Amino acid sequence: MSLSDRLLAAWYQGHPALTLLRPLEMLYRRVVVNKRQRFLDGEGPIYQPPVPLIVVGNITVGGTGKTPMILWLIEHCRRAGLRVGVVSRGYGAKPPQLPWRVTAEQSADIAGDEPLLIVQRTGVPLMIDPDRSAAVKALLASEPLDLILSDDGMQHYRLARDLELVLIDAARGLGNKRCLPAGPLREPIERLQSVDGVLFNGATADREEGFAFNLQPTALVNLRSGERQPLAHFAPGQSVHAVAGIGNPQRFFNTLEALDWRAIPHAFADHAEYSVQVLNFTPSLPLVMTEKDAVKCRAFAADDWWYLAVDAVPSPAFVAWFDTQLMRLLPDRLLP
Repeated sequence: MSLSDRLLAAWYQGHPALTLLRPLEMLYRRVVVNKRQRFLDGEGPIYQPPVPLIVVGNITVGGTGKTPMILWLIEHCRRAGLRVGVVSRGYGAKPPQLPWRVTAEQSADIAGDEPLLIVQRTGVPLMIDPDRSAAVKALLASEPLDLILSDDGMQHYRLARDLELVLIDAARGLGNKRCLPAGPLREPIERLQSVDGVLFNGATADREEGFAFNLQPTALVNLRSGERQPLAHFAPGQSVHAVAGIGNPQRFFNTLEALDWRAIPHAFADHAEYSVQVLNFTPSLPLVMTEKDAVKCRAFAADDWWYLAVDAVPSPAFVAWFDTQLMRLLPDRLLP
């Protein structure tokens, strides 16, 4: 188990050694709280886009289903007739320049795995830049848009926002509820009191503190051919090599087991780089990975490599609430 894996386990399962990190946690908390307070006080350069901007993020380290939720938001807003754009930090991307417009034919090395996935799935206008304000300006200069979604950016306070959606893994929750490095929180738990909406990934029902959403597997997609097969393509009990380089790989492995396949798990670091050699497993079995991993592996994929397509399914209460927010933000575009 790597150091990061041990630290993650300690955050969510507990470990007495974490008390040694309390002084660093106090320093971290002071920095992030002061940073947010400066934003609230209007200090420093803060860019207010001319169109509504919705931040979709989290306050924890690790995966919460953010990319599938952004995909759902893109399609839902489009069905309402809205022109949607997306900005992202582009973690791990190495573009020739910044800001950088991501297109479907680019490689994950240039575009970043999550931005490339979003563009390949939806064709949405998407700009990457660690300076999200610069990304928004460049996107608006290139496209007429009604609404912008920020892929993460909760703590990017140089960019004003009109709506904040926070995603939380329902099974893991907020761990020990402490900030980095003593816990998994990027901001103190009190931050949740100021956001507009909280969604719990994997919750069976809406909660008093937020809405439920789930990730629903929809198909198997072959990496080489693009062939799309129903989930029944693999018989119950089929053994597969399962590859996940995401914030919470175990959730992916659990999904495969719930589909009644026997998953041999191969967990990698979030945003991991792959090669034929790295994915050369024995015995020889079909390989199933996440869609986020697949965008980095198509160029060297074998015939029996697949990714599991999943869609976010939010609760009806969230859909109704979100539509109300859209009406508030865009009254001239969305007439009752």
